[in-house]
Amino acid sequence: MAEVVKMPKMSDTMTEGVLAKWHKKVGDKVKSGDVLAEIETDKATMDFESYQDGTLLYIGIQESAAAPVDSVIAILGKEGEDYKSLLDQAGSGAAAEPAKEAAPAADKAPAATPAPAAPKVDLSSIPATVIRMPLLSDTMTEGTIEKWNFKVGDKVKADDSLADVATDKATMEVVGYEAGTLLYIGVKEGEAAKVNDIIAIVGKEGTDITPLLQDGGSAPAAAEAAPSAEAKTAEAAPAATTESSSDDDSRVKASPLARKIAKDKGINLNDVKGSAEGGRIIKKDVEEYTPSAKPAAAPVTEAAPAAAPAAAAKAPIVLPTFTGEEKFSERPVTQMRKAISRRLSESLFTAPHFYVTMSIDMDQAIVARTRMNEIAPVKISFNDFVVKACAVALRQHPAINSSFLGDKIRTNEHVHVGVAVAVDEGLLVPVIKFADGKSLSHISVEVKEFAGKAKSKKLQPNEMEGSTFTISNLGMFGVDEFTAIINTPNACILAVSGIQAVPVVKNGAVVPGNIMKVTLSADHRVVDGATAAAFLQTLKQLLEEPVRLLI
Repeated sequence: MAEVVKMPKMSDTMTEGVLAKWHKKVGDKVKSGDVLAEIETDKATMDFESYQDGTLLYIGIQESAAAPVDSVIAILGKEGEDYKSLLDQAGSGAAAEPAKEAAPAADKAPAATPAPAAPKVDLSSIPATVIRMPLLSDTMTEGTIEKWNFKVGDKVKADDSLADVATDKATMEVVGYEAGTLLYIGVKEGEAAKVNDIIAIVGKEGTDITPLLQDGGSAPAAAEAAPSAEAKTAEAAPAATTESSSDDDSRVKASPLARKIAKDKGINLNDVKGSAEGGRIIKKDVEEYTPSAKPAAAPVTEAAPAAAPAAAAKAPIVLPTFTGEEKFSERPVTQMRKAISRRLSESLFTAPHFYVTMSIDMDQAIVARTRMNEIAPVKISFNDFVVKACAVALRQHPAINSSFLGDKIRTNEHVHVGVAVAVDEGLLVPVIKFADGKSLSHISVEVKEFAGKAKSKKLQPNEMEGSTFTISNLGMFGVDEFTAIINTPNACILAVSGIQAVPVVKNGAVVPGNIMKVTLSADHRVVDGATAAAFLQTLKQLLEEPVRLLI
């Protein structure tokens, strides 16, 4: 009978999929496990496998076209079978009619067999165990029984794989974890069951399972009953299975998941010994298989010892299984982090940023700092040099020392330099006011004082207000280069990197040099590219000849 193939939900956020490529065309024979198509979801492009055998009768969506989840994309069935009624049902919602027709039959069943008067049965005393559809993935809501590996009446062991279930992510095995007789199958192959629905019952042969079915929901009309004596006799006849060749493992009894893992690892299933009923190979057998256990290797080794190294070289690499634990922690957003998030988002998405980078030779600054620290009352840092140089340069380029106020541009005649300081909760920007008129020692004292207050949470609001320009220095972390987001209402911010020892060309010769890169982020509503470049040229001259800072 023809079956509809629908667009699968391949991720928890997927609402539609794009048919990237068909691997089969109408009229082709399809086997269970064959890749029908490649489907592009909102996260990745994935292979879509067929869960049934048959002929591809109909393709409902062309390559590169999109289709919503659960819409018909193909139909599989017998060659020449009429499938149009399925399309009509899918289009009109009549697919639900068979379920409605089955309802009267279910209603008649109780009338034919009088129900016992409110039986009070202790379910724990029944020597049988209910097997339910397991939750095999975090997004799974239902699973499709791809294949039953046992029939009603078969003996099963605790580690046997009862069935192969297709979830929204993969085909996986369902293990019963109970030994006994398979008394009941509640879902046919190819049919779906919701998570926690009864799919089978295993227990002692001859056990009355009616109370278990009544307690866990009525049995579907498709449920199988115990087989007749004739069926048992027919099943007892052993099936002759002969391998077609040593390389072809297509006729080996194995679960789809085991076959997929073997294919991925390059393992021939002829070499693997199955531990399930009838020698069937399951996932555990493939994962535990090692090439050294191959039985056929012994005679070859005896006949031709020289071939052993070559055989060992071709053996597939088996990686050990590693299982980790997914963990995470969460913390509430602090008010400071909320303010930083709000201000920086407003700045980046409101002010049109552009960036200009320049390299500065710091050789003379290094020499000058060393000499100054020999006599200065407080140690002067390279950051102090940058603050002073920016303050002096801002005097010469007032457009950089400006603010955009909507309907007007304010050009500040005073120079207040904000210095970004990192603290545990985020970022604070204390302000060195009138920085252009202060000495390097004065700037050094203020910066150190503000940094200490910031880290001890004693910085006052008035000490963080009124900046006209900001500096963000990550040089102490060895950063090569970065860009910063403007600290509004400033028009610009300077990102300062570390001093790198690199080869430079001086007077036509390659010599060691100490280079510091700075990047100016500017608001294009206030500052133009040429203005930004001119400011950086002045800054470069001041730092490359520090004596200019003293004039």
